[in-house]
Amino acid sequence: MNAVPPAAAEPGVLEGRGAVAPPGPLREFWRHFSANPGAVAGLVVVVAVLLLAALAPWVAPYPPDLTNNAAFLKPPAWQAGGSSAYLLGTDAIGRDILSRLIHGARLSLVIGIAVVALAIVVGIALGLAAGFFRGALEIGIMRLMDIVLTLPSLLLAIVIVAILGPGLMNAMLAVAVVVLPHYVRLTRAAVISETAKDYVTAARVAGAGRLRLMFLEVLPNCAAPLIVQASLGVSTAILDAAALGFLGLGAQPPAAEWGTMLADAREFVLRAWWVVTFPGLAILVTVLAFNLLGDGLRDALDPKLKR
Repeated sequence: MNAVPPAAAEPGVLEGRGAVAPPGPLREFWRHFSANPGAVAGLVVVVAVLLLAALAPWVAPYPPDLTNNAAFLKPPAWQAGGSSAYLLGTDAIGRDILSRLIHGARLSLVIGIAVVALAIVVGIALGLAAGFFRGALEIGIMRLMDIVLTLPSLLLAIVIVAILGPGLMNAMLAVAVVVLPHYVRLTRAAVISETAKDYVTAARVAGAGRLRLMFLEVLPNCAAPLIVQASLGVSTAILDAAALGFLGLGAQPPAAEWGTMLADAREFVLRAWWVVTFPGLAILVTVLAFNLLGDGLRDALDPKLKR
């Protein structure tokens, strides 16, 4: 007797014999993401910093602006003259550095996330317009972005803040303008690539309008590179905001922001190493964590890089 070919087997037989269902998209994403140890480490650090920022009023030993006249420039607890009451020491007016670092994480992350959110919303709008309407509108948008890219980013941010006036909101706006061209160019390139595919042609034939094509058909398929750029953009925004704060153009004293803490400690670099080292390490670790996270997201979301 001839055996029944597998194709003719009854439905469900193969499933009953132990066939494994394909993994879901989230499980597949995590499998590729977790294959990168640096990305996992970056994710852990980012989550830890976010938790510290969210729980700052309860985690920090002291309020960020509380001063102690008897503890000026007190060294860390493990150094001679230090105290367990101030684990990382105090600054020039007796404020606890650990408490200011924890509260500074909240302000620095708010700056980074707000800047990226503003840049990505405006960048997507301009990139979609340039990619769909083409012609003179595309040329005008892209040439404007090229002009912004030709200027040194920090210098442009300084000029914008100098025009608008020092302050946290103006610094955030300036940094958003500096990083905006990256999102515009990335969105435009992704839109041009997607509009040449068959599913967009099929949607057009089915009668989909331009707005439906832009926001429901094309934009979701452009999300992966934008997510990666956003994760990398947070680190850039934190660095630029810290640089503006260091120059006195960003967050103003007594705000507990890492760049402002560095600016306040400039004259004590040789006398009290801790007032400069710990804010600098906080910036370094946070920026490195976001960069590692962005690399992992790129590897996990880009089909060409999946192994």
